[in-house]
Amino acid sequence: MPWVTPQLREVRALVRDSIRASLPGADALVPNSVLRVLSDNQGALCHLTLQYVDWLALQLLPDTAETEWLDRHGDIWLDNSDSTTGRKQATLAQGTVTFTGINGTVVPINSQMTGPIGYETTEAITIGAGPTEAPVRALDPGAIGNLEPGATISLTAPIPGADSNATVIEMTGGVDEENDTDLRARILHRIRNPAMGGSQADYISWATAVPGVTRAWAASEQGPGTITIRFLMDELRADDDGWPIETDIFAVQDYVDTKRPVTVKDCYVLAPFKQFVDVTIQNLMPDTAEAEASIEASLRQMLRELAQPGQTIYAAWISYAIMNTPGVESFTLMTTDDWVMPSLGHLAVLGTLLFE
Repeated sequence: MPWVTPQLREVRALVRDSIRASLPGADALVPNSVLRVLSDNQGALCHLTLQYVDWLALQLLPDTAETEWLDRHGDIWLDNSDSTTGRKQATLAQGTVTFTGINGTVVPINSQMTGPIGYETTEAITIGAGPTEAPVRALDPGAIGNLEPGATISLTAPIPGADSNATVIEMTGGVDEENDTDLRARILHRIRNPAMGGSQADYISWATAVPGVTRAWAASEQGPGTITIRFLMDELRADDDGWPIETDIFAVQDYVDTKRPVTVKDCYVLAPFKQFVDVTIQNLMPDTAEAEASIEASLRQMLRELAQPGQTIYAAWISYAIMNTPGVESFTLMTTDDWVMPSLGHLAVLGTLLFE
């Protein structure tokens, strides 16, 4: 039968041999005999138990644990900037919109609006002679609540004297729930770097405790007694290579300031400087759109794993990433020089990828 695995056959054979050894003269090998049926079923039960133990062994260590058990490891090891533990939860987008309408019209607090999701005002405002600002927040958590400046959202129920559409000035801060990969990396970092009350690794842990932050680095870039934290938000700011905006930097700075030792002379929280890595490839085999897309994905993954502020990107790393792309048979890398970062704050990102 297809469900009878080699491991199950081995366990069954061990049970049959055990019965034969325990009951002299009994033969558990006779097909359809009572002993044969009993031994095979007992072997199947033992096999299921061993499979469970094998699965449980994976869950007991965070590097192989599945989602539910990974959450348990996270709750034990991790503290977040919002006073929660474990997996960073999705957050609400919030910002400012402008209303227009008849001068003196009041837009009440909790006025409902619709866009990609629902929104509401968090303060009552009175419309003036021109566009009037009002603080607004999303009703559902996640990045879907973030909106570009200039976007419009509409009042769900008309307000006499107020125009139905409001214009977004800023609507940011919505972050999706932390994924398993990022959570696992934070747990392993915490285990490998015990809290020391202000070590270099502690600053990384504090920065990545802020919702949306996926990678962070800390170094004494400004000299002894100082610490500089640089970080990225790979999912939230994916359209800009993960680069944080001003409000993200303020959020990380505010949280780190509550955790860092007061004796540190200066603590700077900054975005890295972009250093583009332009790659030109010739004689690609096979020269297909699928191969080119796979190579781009492989290069981006390599940079995500190896790039750090100030880290030289070696041509050998580029070649290795391309050669290990599934389906790629051969190619010629035209740029053979290493990419040296201009300063400790520069971080390599993929620039122009050209196929000739």
